[in-house]
Amino acid sequence: MLTLTWPVVAAVLVGAFLHAAWNALVKSSGDKALDTALLHLVGSAVALPVLWLSGLPEPASLPFIAASVVIHIGYYVALVGAYQHGDLGLTYPIMRGLAPLLVALASGSLLGEMPSLTAWVGVIGITTGVALVGLAHPGEALHHRKALLYALANAGIIALYTVVDGLGVRAEVANGGNALRYVLLLFVLNGVCYPLLVWCRRPAAGRTAMLAYARRRWPVATLGAAASIASYAIALWAMTRAPVASVAALRETSVLFAAVMGTLLLKEKFGMQRAAGTAVIVAGVMALRMA
Repeated sequence: MLTLTWPVVAAVLVGAFLHAAWNALVKSSGDKALDTALLHLVGSAVALPVLWLSGLPEPASLPFIAASVVIHIGYYVALVGAYQHGDLGLTYPIMRGLAPLLVALASGSLLGEMPSLTAWVGVIGITTGVALVGLAHPGEALHHRKALLYALANAGIIALYTVVDGLGVRAEVANGGNALRYVLLLFVLNGVCYPLLVWCRRPAAGRTAMLAYARRRWPVATLGAAASIASYAIALWAMTRAPVASVAALRETSVLFAAVMGTLLLKEKFGMQRAAGTAVIVAGVMALRMA
């Protein structure tokens, strides 16, 4: 039986911190599309030799990986759009907070996992807390409609790839593979597709600038790539040991780390409503653990 144990909770929280860290890195950059592309190109280079040593995933998981690559391209496009038009503290919580609720709604029909009443309390608690954190200044948020639209679209995309990858990694493990192989091949492919899209959309002069930017930025991108790979590897590993909806909700506690990073590093606002949202998220996490 799949259960959310304390070791799994601890691992997912570490992954949540790493996820918030690489998102803060992208938000703080001067060229968000290029930084996202560079981060994943470097991630592909990091993942490739490890994949060569570990071996390819099982054939049963390959259709899921192919679907996930396509979905992730949409994710990166929407992510960059959200960060171009709004604060990390606004867009990140909306993107990440609504996704677990959508995953929970789909869990019964797509995953065969019907969340218990306590689990629903935890998922809704985390979603509500994330909304409080992300919409601490609703009047200000309404002035960033493009950012909100990108963030809402990305919430649906995140829910979609979460379900696909949850099914995929379980197919991988059921056929004798492991979550790491699945994640490594996914990052190798993602690290080619999205950077190629960004390259093709830039003019010749822009491509020259891209190369110069990459030479300056690659050490930071390497850190972000390592954080991104580790974060998602932890999440998919956890989905082989606990319900996908619970892991998806728990992973979105990354919004707490993002809010702190946005305040300390990016000088974004933080107030009482975000503090209350933080408390609600923590209560939701505890409810998930007791489910």
